[in-house]
Amino acid sequence: MGKGNGSDEVLVVCSDRNMGTGIAIWDMETGDRVVHIPTCASPLHGLLCLRDQFLVASQVNKHGSVGGGAIFTWALNKPQQPLRSYPLEAIGPLGCTKDGLFLAGGSPSGNVYLWEVADGRLLKTWRAHSKCLKCLSFSKDDSLLISGSEDGVICVWSMVSLLDTENFESSCSLLHYSSEHTSSVTGLLTTSGIANSTFISSSLDATCKAWDVVSGRLIQTQDYPLGITAIVTDLAEQLLFAGDEPVVLKGHNGSITALTFSSVGLISASEDCTVCLWDVISKVIIRRFSHHKGAVTNLVVIPRQPTHPMEFSLLHTCSSPEDHQAPVDFKRTNSLDQQIFEMEQEQTPAAMQMKVETSMDHRTWARRMTNHVMEMNRDLQSRLLDSIQIRLLLASGNDSRATGKSKKLKIESPPPLQQEKSCPGNEQAFF
Repeated sequence: MGKGNGSDEVLVVCSDRNMGTGIAIWDMETGDRVVHIPTCASPLHGLLCLRDQFLVASQVNKHGSVGGGAIFTWALNKPQQPLRSYPLEAIGPLGCTKDGLFLAGGSPSGNVYLWEVADGRLLKTWRAHSKCLKCLSFSKDDSLLISGSEDGVICVWSMVSLLDTENFESSCSLLHYSSEHTSSVTGLLTTSGIANSTFISSSLDATCKAWDVVSGRLIQTQDYPLGITAIVTDLAEQLLFAGDEPVVLKGHNGSITALTFSSVGLISASEDCTVCLWDVISKVIIRRFSHHKGAVTNLVVIPRQPTHPMEFSLLHTCSSPEDHQAPVDFKRTNSLDQQIFEMEQEQTPAAMQMKVETSMDHRTWARRMTNHVMEMNRDLQSRLLDSIQIRLLLASGNDSRATGKSKKLKIESPPPLQQEKSCPGNEQAFF
């Protein structure tokens, strides 16, 4: 956890105050602001980094969208305007698969949207919750999507079912859900654990809960004196850090709004418009960042890549006056394929690298999902065989009882007609 590692990372922060506040990118070691992107106002859990190559942020205001939703995407390695897409409704929390192939967004109405990143195609939309979505997270192997809402409900969805686009309007397969939390869900963390089957949830009900993601079984509940507003684990997933409301870390004068971890240490943001970098072992502040334009809602740590002139690209993008406008041609869904095509026209090495990585990601995803489907089929077959065996045992027991009862009736020698009528009645009672 050396301080020198900070030169390999930069810290990306944003606020939901207004579009002019934008995104700030700070050097982790010097504390200097490297880049400022002026057009962004993202809600909690609304900013993420896609494959260390793109920043994606949902927007809190309409900004040119009829339905109220807007998602902006900035390329870290190419000087161009942000890609803008406008969903049918406002989008709050975002989540993406580890391979960067799929993006999920949750709305205040309870709907969840699932897009394919490569071509920007909307794969599925469904009513996941009855209340506002607050958190979205994918499992470590990208096979499950976990969602949490303001009424404390947590749902786990199978990506195999979600990617079945033959019946676009059909309801998705819900593996299981929980309503153990009594207040809004504020965080969802998936951990490696055993067979990638554990996730942790936090809530304003002052608890953190650990779950088995496959069965939905509640493993453990940790109580706190105050509501939990943010959670994060260290890089080794050995320690859980939770932000209580209103103050937890000494050094902040307001509620904790976001937490993340870097190779240097723990990073916390607060309503007091400051961000602190902590040495977890000594429990002291290594560096303090001031964000005077509003409370930070999102923290993302991304690696600094020498081969990608990120600072030049984003500075070039932000300096253009057109960035404050909403051109009509941006109202279509842009895609990474279009970016690769443009870069190929320029004959840049980055274009070939992106194309190769995209192809490899698709093959990896297909192989992973095939294995997941095979495992699910084996499990279903096992359960079906168990169910058949149970039914056969029950049927065998019923037949034995029926035989015994028939013998008793035969000893009593009832009239033939009455005996025929009694048999159907007995069989109906058994089943």
